[in-house]
Amino acid sequence: MSSMREAARKAVRRSRIAVVAAVAASIAGVGAQQPPRFGERVEVARLIVDARVLDDRGNPIAGLTADDFKVSIDGKVARVETATWVGGHDTVVDPEMSRSASSGTADRAAGIGRLIVFLFQKDLEPSRIVGLMRILLQSRHLLETLTSDDRIAILSFDSHLKIWTDFTNDRERLDRVLAHGVLFERPPAVAASSMPSLVARLAPESGRRTYRIERALELIGEALEPLPGSKSLVLIGHGFGRFTRDGVTMENDYDPARHALVTSRTSVFSLDVTNADYHSLEAGLQLVSQQTGGFYARTHIFPDAAMRRLAGALAGYYVLFVEKPESQRSVHSVKTELTRRKGSVLTTSDISER
Repeated sequence: MSSMREAARKAVRRSRIAVVAAVAASIAGVGAQQPPRFGERVEVARLIVDARVLDDRGNPIAGLTADDFKVSIDGKVARVETATWVGGHDTVVDPEMSRSASSGTADRAAGIGRLIVFLFQKDLEPSRIVGLMRILLQSRHLLETLTSDDRIAILSFDSHLKIWTDFTNDRERLDRVLAHGVLFERPPAVAASSMPSLVARLAPESGRRTYRIERALELIGEALEPLPGSKSLVLIGHGFGRFTRDGVTMENDYDPARHALVTSRTSVFSLDVTNADYHSLEAGLQLVSQQTGGFYARTHIFPDAAMRRLAGALAGYYVLFVEKPESQRSVHSVKTELTRRKGSVLTTSDISER
């Protein structure tokens, strides 16, 4: 009888052990199915600042690093993470595109160098036409400094916007337009070129309905926006704005033009052809250049110096990746300086978050 009770107690103990083991296994299985926990990752917002750096003679300064730049965003010094040179002779992929390639954004097409738009503001008034003819000739010489990878588009504006060429590296065609077309001919029919293309988003028909140069600048900026990297707009003319008793004011369509140019990363280099030491409409040229990271230059004296500085600015630029300070603003003021070198830095005066 006692042996039977002992056997029963052992059976109960075995069943309890089995239950405990089953519960433990169940708990372990649930734990194994739970996703692993990761540490928190802090995302740092960044802004892209395009900077062109020139010495006193207008030559580009290459070989700089992030430590050579001091960038202030909304008045606060921001850390410059990287500074990458993108030059016309390097065919370097724009670093902005390289960073986003992992997220599915394509790099700049191989073999495509600088993208430059020439916009000639045509006026037959005697104080302007002589200077325009002079810079048309100088622009032909500038073509000789470009590489086969660079793409140039030529536009003009008189009563409306005219498109002479889409982006092309056909120097003979470009030279013919500069030598005769802008002054003496009507633009031919222009079809969109293979990428990159300006005409794909700025049709000649739209140009014929564009009667103000501010609106023309807006359309150019919008057409350039999808194209990668920093672009250059060489504005050769006599200026714009409205002269009042209080001075020169910009028309209402200027702000959309400025926004389109800044958003598309297009720097405007204004060459004033007016034969005067000062005139009221130069204010428009000065303002758009200062706000987009370009420069303004008079050309009635020392035109060679102006063209040399233009060639230096077009030679290349730095792409700065800058940590953005905490801010609720969507548009930020930008100031960029050199820390260890002497030279002038050309950057936009404000930048929008992209």
